[in-house]
Amino acid sequence: MLAIRLPAQIEARLTNLAKVTGRTKSFYARQAILQHLDELEDRYVAEQRLTDLKAGRSASASLGDVLNRYGMDDRD
Repeated sequence: MLAIRLPAQIEARLTNLAKVTGRTKSFYARQAILQHLDELEDRYVAEQRLTDLKAGRSASASLGDVLNRYGMDDRD
């Protein structure tokens, strides 16, 4: 179970959308979460990796190194 608090203006828009379409507010909240969760995860993981890189807790690799590591170098 999930309970969220929304700004009044967003709550009103969601209520109106549900009323006009005959669907529940929960339906639309679920749809929004499912649609954007991958993007949010990618963003926060990328931000954490950048923080780790700047702090010296991880290292970068060149594109050539990555391609070689996975057998994708087609320069042969």
